[in-house]
Amino acid sequence: MALGRKKSGGRKEPLFGLPAALAELRLSPEDRIPAAEDRPKKPSTKSSAKSSANRKEDNDEPPRERKPRASSGGARRRSKSRGGFSLARLFYWGAVLGLWAGIAVIGVVVWVGAHLPAIQSLEIPKRPPTIQIVGMDGSVLAQRGEMAGANVSLKDLPPYLPKAFIAIEDRRFYSHYGVDPIGILRAAVANILHRGVSQGGSTLTQQLAKNLFLTQERTLQRKLQEVELALWLERKHSKTEILELYLNRVYFGSGAYGVEAAAQRYFGKSAKNVTLAEAAMLAGLVKSPSRLAPNRNPEGAAQRAQTVLAAMADAKFITDAQAQASIGHPQINVKPAGAGTVNYVADWIGEVLDDLVGQIDRDITVETTIDPKLQSVAEASIIDELAAKSVKFNVSQGALVAMTPDGAVRAMVGGRNYAESQYNRAVTAKRQPGSAFKPFVYLTAIEAGLTPETIRQDAPLDVKGWKPENYSHEYFGAVTLTQALAMSLNTVAVRLGLEVGAKNVVRTAHRLGISSKLDANASIALGTSEVSVIELVGAYAPFANGGLGVSPHVVTKIRTSEGKVLYMRPADQLGQVIEPRHVAMMNTMMQETLISGTAHKAEIPGWTAAGKTGTSQDFRDAWFIGYTANLVTGVWLGNDDNSPTRKATGGGLPVEVWSRFMKAAHQGVPVANLPNSQAGGGGLFSNLMQTVSQVSAPSAPTAQAPVPPIPSGGGYRPPPTRTSAPPVSSARPEAAAGLDGWLMDRVFGGR
Repeated sequence: MALGRKKSGGRKEPLFGLPAALAELRLSPEDRIPAAEDRPKKPSTKSSAKSSANRKEDNDEPPRERKPRASSGGARRRSKSRGGFSLARLFYWGAVLGLWAGIAVIGVVVWVGAHLPAIQSLEIPKRPPTIQIVGMDGSVLAQRGEMAGANVSLKDLPPYLPKAFIAIEDRRFYSHYGVDPIGILRAAVANILHRGVSQGGSTLTQQLAKNLFLTQERTLQRKLQEVELALWLERKHSKTEILELYLNRVYFGSGAYGVEAAAQRYFGKSAKNVTLAEAAMLAGLVKSPSRLAPNRNPEGAAQRAQTVLAAMADAKFITDAQAQASIGHPQINVKPAGAGTVNYVADWIGEVLDDLVGQIDRDITVETTIDPKLQSVAEASIIDELAAKSVKFNVSQGALVAMTPDGAVRAMVGGRNYAESQYNRAVTAKRQPGSAFKPFVYLTAIEAGLTPETIRQDAPLDVKGWKPENYSHEYFGAVTLTQALAMSLNTVAVRLGLEVGAKNVVRTAHRLGISSKLDANASIALGTSEVSVIELVGAYAPFANGGLGVSPHVVTKIRTSEGKVLYMRPADQLGQVIEPRHVAMMNTMMQETLISGTAHKAEIPGWTAAGKTGTSQDFRDAWFIGYTANLVTGVWLGNDDNSPTRKATGGGLPVEVWSRFMKAAHQGVPVANLPNSQAGGGGLFSNLMQTVSQVSAPSAPTAQAPVPPIPSGGGYRPPPTRTSAPPVSSARPEAAAGLDGWLMDRVFGGR
């Protein structure tokens, strides 16, 4: 049993049914289907052994082998299948990538376009309006807004001017469609070779698109927007229109936009008349207008112009001989950048324009009352006096306003240097006027029935603990109002203010033109409430014009560049704010200030003048407001931080500035007297009043009485003397006597 099992190699179980029928079934390679040849399978070990045994038993039929030809054909078919598959995949993925790239480009275009202005607003924007300010003689004083000249047509320009821009900025301008791929490639190569940005690839159309619609930021988004807008401009406008727009909008430095403004700025001529050399210099500025502007860098501008001339010759726009002949020949005539004090006037005008004409959407010309010659004299008067004495008196700033008696401002200086400080001390700043406010106190007293001869006591005074003192700390006893005003006695002014009432003084000042808030207290008589120079000068104007109220003004007419009048100043309707007889009294009193009072240094040969000095507490402000029948001029000197000066008084520096200006302003002007009657200058009554103004007041020095010494601290302080004084300090002429009684007393010695 054991041996039998060993021989048989193991026990065999009987098989029945279908397994038994299939037990002896064997498949040769020839019995397999053709697909089996392409995917051969490794036979099992058992099948391989049996197949080998069968082949050994059947020696007559050797096993079949695959034919080499069939095998070679299959390899070729597989090779062809793999090659076709690779080309197909390459085409497929290429198409996919191309599709996605197209989608990405469309997406970028849509995204960039979404950040552009609405398509309905993509019209050529109007150039920001230019405000041209001219003087009373028609000369240009200043400009506001972008300094842009009038638009010039391409056909009106010399042909070499636009060609200069094309040669240096976009030589293929007439052959591209807004974007120049060749130019971009050339610029990229040049930048790579130079390892930096040495050339730009933007076309003139792209530059115009940037100037019209976009900002100057250097970002990819802005560059893509620039490309889209350049294509849009090329589709919507002709090459001539684009080039003309470009020349009229591009920036040339020094605030000049457009070739016309640039030619006027740098050469003092129209762009229609520039030479070839000047055209080359203008074209060269576009690259870096701030750095190459001729008024800042004439050498750099000239070198850049040579580069432009060479480019024009290379492009065959001009000959080499023309280029050589034009090198170094631009006649630069750089106009000043406008840092003069007239810009204080321009700023003031800019503040009132909105009230006069509303929003400005076009170029306008503002005609003003400014006299350019007087403006120059006023500027020199302030600057020169401060340059000579600012250190000595510790005074850093000054302001001056000069106007006609009807309120037309002829000159305004808001500070010593506009370039350093644009703060307008003539209009915006408010300072204590000191004694320059006293004429309103005295006028209120005159209107209450007092006269210039009324007597009041100059003596110590105590107002609820406040003890005002005179500048010299002296007291002169009984004095006339004329004497008190001429010598600027503080105690008399305070007494008058208390007598007539502080509220009435405030009403008088407001009636004459003071617009600032005034505190109705006892110290108002000494000018403790702050006012501006312009309003204080305007409030003095009624004394010079016979009592008519005025409104200080500088604008007379506003018109468009086409000549359409947008504004015409109407006549003042303020009417009579001071009675003529009161004007006569005030003028006589304030004339004495220049004859024997605190402003005795002020003089205008041949002219009758009047005025009042002012010095605020601790010498912080020094004023003088003086006037003739021709001009009313006010001067203020002090420091912006309100720090004290070194005893600068109204009778010192301000009078010197005022005298220098007024002497020049009255040269060649027919002499006229201050108004002293309702008739305004003619008739016996006016002549008598003029005679009265020349009669010395009791306190004034006479030929027999020598002038007392002048105190070192400021104005003249003569001790008043009277041949006859009323028995009491409160005596005054009866109100019924009025001006006639006062006139009879002065001229005929009583009645």
